[in-house]
Amino acid sequence: MEKKIVNKDDFLFPRGRYYGQVKPENLVFNANLQEFAQRVSYICNLETGGKVPPGAAYEQIKDLWKQLKRSKKELGIGEAPFQDDQGETKD
Repeated sequence: MEKKIVNKDDFLFPRGRYYGQVKPENLVFNANLQEFAQRVSYICNLETGGKVPPGAAYEQIKDLWKQLKRSKKELGIGEAPFQDDQGETKD
């Protein structure tokens, strides 16, 4: 029987498949969104376990949210939601 070696980063930071419209900015934002969700999960677990105070957890999550919003703005996600790849408006 063949044993598959699991990379610890793949285990700790799993990535889901992207099913949306394949454009570079969408792929980058999806990766940022998955990282945001993973980090929020860790912060929540640390707070629940008593390792991080609630106020500090809140501030860390708030900072992560600001980073995600900045990423969305810089990538131009959602600015022209009804345009196709050629810049034409869809009906």
